[in-house]
Order: sequence, then C-alpha cells, then structure tokens
Amino acid sequence: MTEEEKKRISRNFIRQIIIDDLKTNKWGGRVHTRFPPEPNGYLHIGHAKSICLNFGLAEEFGGLCNLRFDDTNPTKENEEYVNAIIEDVRWLGFDWGDRLFYASDYFDRLYEYAVQLIKMGKAYVCDLSQEEIRSTRGTLTEPGVESPYRNRSIKENLELFERMRKGEFPDGSKTLRAKIDMSSPNLNMRDPVMYRIKHATHHRTGDKWCIYPMYDFTHCLSDSIEGITHSICTLEFEDHRPLYDWFLDQLGVHHPQQIEFARLNLSYTVLSKRKLLELVQRGLVDGWDDPRMPTIRGLRRRGYTAESIREFAEIIGVSKKESLVDIAVLEHCIRNELNKKAQRALVVLNPLKVIIDNYPEDLVEEMEALNNPEDLSMGTRKVPFSKVLYIERDDFMENPPKKYYRLAPGREVRLRYAYYITCTDVIKDPKTGEIVELHCKYDPETRGGTSPDGRKVLGTIHWVSANHCFPAEVRLYDRLFIKEDPNDVEEGKSFLDYLNPDSLLIKTGLCEPFLKDAKPEQKFQFERLGYFNVDMKLSKLGKPVFNRIVTLKDSWAKIMKSLQNESY
Repeated sequence: MTEEEKKRISRNFIRQIIIDDLKTNKWGGRVHTRFPPEPNGYLHIGHAKSICLNFGLAEEFGGLCNLRFDDTNPTKENEEYVNAIIEDVRWLGFDWGDRLFYASDYFDRLYEYAVQLIKMGKAYVCDLSQEEIRSTRGTLTEPGVESPYRNRSIKENLELFERMRKGEFPDGSKTLRAKIDMSSPNLNMRDPVMYRIKHATHHRTGDKWCIYPMYDFTHCLSDSIEGITHSICTLEFEDHRPLYDWFLDQLGVHHPQQIEFARLNLSYTVLSKRKLLELVQRGLVDGWDDPRMPTIRGLRRRGYTAESIREFAEIIGVSKKESLVDIAVLEHCIRNELNKKAQRALVVLNPLKVIIDNYPEDLVEEMEALNNPEDLSMGTRKVPFSKVLYIERDDFMENPPKKYYRLAPGREVRLRYAYYITCTDVIKDPKTGEIVELHCKYDPETRGGTSPDGRKVLGTIHWVSANHCFPAEVRLYDRLFIKEDPNDVEEGKSFLDYLNPDSLLIKTGLCEPFLKDAKPEQKFQFERLGYFNVDMKLSKLGKPVFNRIVTLKDSWAKIMKSLQNESY
C-alpha cells in the first residue's frame, strides 16, 4: 500500500470498513451504496459531502451507487426539488446509470411489510394524537406509558389499517405503531410510528395513497429492497440504528450495514434547511442560488467547480467526531484549481486616472500578456496601451509609509506587461482635496516591464487603457456571517444577528477589452484582485456580470500540507 493510499484510508474510516468487508467476502465482494435525499429543498455543501462519499466509495471499489428519493411526505415535496437534485448530483460529476429510485416505488411492498408485522403481533393501530404519543413516550430516565390501544387483536388491527388505507379516517386520527418496548433506554424503540394519515396528493402517486410510511420504516426497507451493502448515514441516525436493525430482523429480509459519520459543519455558514429557508423567505439573500448561499446551486453560481467541491470532500475526510471545518479549506480548493486553469485578466475596481505626459498622444501599442503563467500552453493575448490609463486608487499614496512599494510622488513602478513609470505630479479636487489625476513619465526603453540597464523596481501594478476598457458590474461576495459559528447563538439573539452587512458589495470595474465576450460560468483571475466567475443568471451577451469567488490570499495553504498528513 502506497503512502497516499494510507493517507486516504486514514481520512475516511468507512473506506477501511469496506476494505475489511472485501477481504472477508462479507457481501460476496459487492459494494452497493445509495444517496437518499428528501425532495423538499435544495442540496447544500453538506449534502455534497455525502454525495461524494457514497458515489465516490462505490466508484473506488468497483461498486454501484443508487440515487433514491425519500419522497414520503407529499405536503413538502415537489418535482422542482426532484429535478434540481438530479441536476446538482449530475453536475458534481456522478452517474447512477439506470438506478434512479423513489421510496414511492415501494409503497405497495412497504404496505405488505406493515401488514406482515401486524400479523406477527409486532404492530398495532393507535388512536392517540401526535401530542399524546409524545407525552406518553417517557424520558431518558423514565419509561414510556403503553398506549391503551396497544393490545388490540391482530384481526382488529388489520381491519383498521385497511380502513386507514381506504381513507375512512381524518388526518391525525390514527397511526400504525411498531410494538417494541415502551421501557427501552432508546426512545426510538418505544413503539415508534410507522404510518400516519395524510390526505394529500403525492407528486408521483397522485391520490392513490392517503397513508404514508415514516422515515425509519421506509429507509431500512428501501435499502433492503435495493440490495444495499453499506447504508451510510450522518451521526444523528446512530440512535436510530437499533430500529433499522429491528425492522429488518423481524421481517427476515436482506440486512445492510448502517454506518454513521459526522455531518459537515462549516465555519461562517449555516446548513440547517430551516435557517436557509428563513434567509430566502425574508429576502435576506437572492433566492436559493444566491452566490452567498452554501447550496450547490449557490456555490456553482458563485464560481465553485465540481472538481473543487469533490477535492474539498476528500481533504476534510470522514470521521465519527463532530467538528467545525474552516471555510478556508473550501476556498483553498477552488484557488488551487483556478490558479492552474483560470485565464488572467486586467481589471481596475477603484480607478484613478494616470496621464503619461511624455507618451505620444495618438499612439496605441499592444502589449503581450501571459494568459496563465502556471500554464504557458494557454498562450498570450494583446492588451492595448495608450497615453491615458486607469490604475487602482489603492496603488497610489501621496505620503507612503516604509515598505510601501507601489506608486508615490517621485517613485518608479512597473506597469504589468508594459513600462516603468514615475509619478511627477498629483492633481486634486480644489474643493474636496481628493486626488483625481496623476501625471507620470515613462521610460520607453522598458517595454515589456524590463530595463536594459538592469535597474530594479520593487512595485508592479496593474492598469487598463482609458480609451479601450469597458465598464462591467463586479459583485464582491464575502462570507455571509461575521461569526465563525453562527449556530452558536448568544442569549437573546438569533443567527440572523450575525449576518455580514458587507457580504455583497457591487462595483463597476473597468475591464480590458477581451472580457466583453466572456461567457456564463467562465472563470478568470483578475490580476492582484482575486478569482472571478461570469454570473450565469445576470449576464447578457456582451454585458458580463462578474462574481468574486475568492480573493487571492490563501491563509489555509500554509497548513494544508499538515492537514493532509493528519488522521481523521
């Protein structure tokens, strides 16, 4: 085993379980997983981790992975979410072949299994309301109270369950419960509900059913029906595993192994569906695909790639321990990819006019610029240069401190790909004192940014030609919350109190000409400013809108090597 393979195993304990199962031929050499989303919302980065885990392990070990919708609650589910989930999983780079399934595919079989449990004396129809069931369940230190309907005869239970199916009873009036143990130390085993009455139209089965199975009953049997070997769940289902096992053991059907892992918690982010929905409903973000949202759609619109998300899922690993993952890890993954792939471009966001006094009035030169210094095969492009330019306002300081290497009065700097220039005069607004214009001289012998006499300059700044650039909307996105863990709410506050008021700043950037033809989802590095993506929703032909994905600074890179060597 290579060192890289050892590291991969150490970052994912489930990988080791599968390796051991293959050695013992536990499942006849099979590896069969599934990703089972509920079609009641949009997928987020936490789901992406599970998608990469389930599909990735199946692919790695030559197995199969199903996409199965847990569509057992018709009041919250619809085709919009189904289609969005299918598109998102496919965009992440995974394929389920002909194995697209729905829990609703199994409603007839699940009903038969329920009848079988009734006949075995293991299930009964209960008339207690949801509130009454909750109040009689007991606590961690006190046993529950048995339902007065617990000892109905098998015949009566079969008749009542059939009448429930025919729609003879109103919503909430009856449930089917498993008869297990009301004194069990595990509250999930205290006669859990298997079916509830919901007179609601299902997005696939229409009005065929008015009773719908609960998750715990549906999930294990769907796994069994599909022949799943490794049923991978997040850690909150660990306490549900005895119930998963109980249903399968009682019915004597194929019994997959449920394995739990810690769900993703990401800094400066919320991943609760309820909280994300609140952000959307209150209009605090621009919908589910807002580039500040941790949804897969939001990340894609922001400019994250499927490759970077898959790399993130691999790096953070899989463990049993809950932890808060630094969002800088995700940012590192996209920087690392785009540094190698993204074309460079010159854009000025806070322009300050520069006039080169000794440059010919009507001369326009084309400077040769590298498209990507990390990949010389991407070639070069021509950038127009003229007498009047714009530079970043932050690249000039009238009274600079020590170790300030950009432009200042009397100081020489390099214009990227062009010439050395020296500031000779500063023009200010007489009323406000604001600097409005700089006058400079250039050294015509330094074309291309090098000096024939070998003199060095410490500063290099970017620019655009005033007569050739064009304005474009540039949206500077930042983290949505100012608190590292916005879920850790102080008394009297809401997670909304930690929203970042500067999570979106809109600027008008001055761009070099070729960017006018940029296409949606095309990505660039704006030199010295960060990585940007062409917004797929707001951009129009010839009028691109750019989203900042991340800045250039990568605070995580320094410790990434040690992270990759750690065990998870």
